[in-house]
Amino acid sequence: MAQQVLMPKQGNSVETCIIIEWKKQEGDSVSIGDILCEAETDKATIEVESTAEGVLLKQLYNVDDEVPVQVPLVIIGEAGEDISSLVSSTDSESSSSVEAPVADSAAATAVKAPDSQESPEVQIVSAASGISPRAKKLAENKGINYTNIAGTGPKGRIIERDIESVASGSQPLTPAAQSALASGDYSVPANGSGSGIGGRVRTADLQTPVSGSVPEIVSGDFPGTFTEKPVRSIRKITAKRLFESISTTCQLTLHATADAVRLKEVRARFKAAGPETGLSAVNINDLILFAAAKTLVDFPFVNSHFLGDKIIEFKNVHLGTAVDTDRGLMVPVIKYADSLTIKGLSTEAKRLAVSSKDGKISPDELDGGTFTVTNLGAFGIDRFTPVLNIPQTAILGVGGIDLKPVETNEGVQFVPHISLSLTFDHQAIDGAPAARFLKALAENIKNIDLLMVL
Repeated sequence: MAQQVLMPKQGNSVETCIIIEWKKQEGDSVSIGDILCEAETDKATIEVESTAEGVLLKQLYNVDDEVPVQVPLVIIGEAGEDISSLVSSTDSESSSSVEAPVADSAAATAVKAPDSQESPEVQIVSAASGISPRAKKLAENKGINYTNIAGTGPKGRIIERDIESVASGSQPLTPAAQSALASGDYSVPANGSGSGIGGRVRTADLQTPVSGSVPEIVSGDFPGTFTEKPVRSIRKITAKRLFESISTTCQLTLHATADAVRLKEVRARFKAAGPETGLSAVNINDLILFAAAKTLVDFPFVNSHFLGDKIIEFKNVHLGTAVDTDRGLMVPVIKYADSLTIKGLSTEAKRLAVSSKDGKISPDELDGGTFTVTNLGAFGIDRFTPVLNIPQTAILGVGGIDLKPVETNEGVQFVPHISLSLTFDHQAIDGAPAARFLKALAENIKNIDLLMVL
C-alpha cells in the first residue's frame, strides 16, 4: 500500500525547508533509510531519509520549492499502484499549509485556450479561492498566468489538473521566455517546441519580433539590465530577525579601544609554537572570544536575555560567534565558553565555523546564545554598530588593530589598539554599567596573558 513520506521536523525553530537536490527520482526503488533529497533550512543543509520502502511513485515538490515540515514530500508504494486519492489529498493539504488564496472572487470562468492557428501567447487564468503550490509551479513553467480559472479542488482551489487542462498542447516556457513573450514582440516556434530540457522553450528559441526587426536599444535606457533574486532561506530569516531586533529594542552603541600589544605578542608566540601544543591555530579572534567569555562571568546583566516583563541573567556564558558563509550570516554558539581553555575554545569555534560554512551545522548548535561577538577586523573595518541578536541584551563588534597615539613618560608613542563596539538594549541595561563592562573587557584584552593563567 502506498505511503506518504513527510518532510521531517528539524529542531524547534524550523518551519519550512527548501529542496535543493533530489537524490531519488520517480520510478526509482527506495529502501528505508535511503536519502530522498537534500533540503536547506534557514540554518543548515539536511538529508531527508525515506521512512518507507518500495518505488518512488510521485515527487510532490520540485527543486527550489519551500516545503513545510510534517507535510507529505513523496509517495512510495508498488509499481503501477493507483495513488490518485493520495495525490489529490496531498495537493489540498499542501495548499492550505503554505499558500494563501490568490483571489477572492465568488466565481470564475476558465478562459478558452487560443486557436491553434494563432501564435501561442501567455494564457490568462486565475484562482477563485487559491492555488496549490504544485499547480502554481506548473502554471509558471507553462507560461500560464492564473487570473480567471475555476478550480476543481476543495473549495474551488486550483490544483495541478486544472492547469494541465488549460495548458493542453502547449510547451513549457522558461521565466525569461515568458517575459519576452508577454511583451507581444515575440512568438514561440511554429512547432511549439524548444531546445530546453523536455522541449522547454528558451529565450533563444523565440522567433524574431513580429515587426520583423529587433527593437533598438535606446541610449540611456532606464533602468537597464538587472537580476531579480527571491528572498529565501537564511537571507529571509536574517531580514526578519534584524527587523524585529531594530523595531522591538532600544539599541545604543558604545565605542572603545583596547591596548593590543600583548594580544599580538601572545598570538605570535602561539603561532610559533610546535604543532604538538595545539596552540598554533589560535588567532586574534579566539583570544577576543576568550576575553569576552571570562569578562562576562563578572557582568551577568550583560550575559542575559530581555523578555519584556523579565530579564534572565545566565551564570554560564554561551557565546555566539558570527560566521560569514556562502549562504549568509550564521551565529553558532560555543556552549559553556567560560569553562573552556583558550585551546578548547579555539578548537570549538573553528569546528562550528566549518560546520556552518559546509551547511552541516545542526539547529541546536545555533540556539541558546547569551552574548554574541562579531568580528569585521579582517575586512579592514575600524568600527561599526552591530545589531542585537534578540533576546540577547548585548553584542560585541570587533574592528581592526590600528596604531593609536598614547602619552607616556617618554613622550607620545604609537601603540596598537583594537577597536571594540558594544551594542546593548537600553531597556535592560543602562549606559554606565555597559561602559563598565566594556572598560573591564578592554583591560582583560590588554592583559590577555595574565587572564589565561587566572
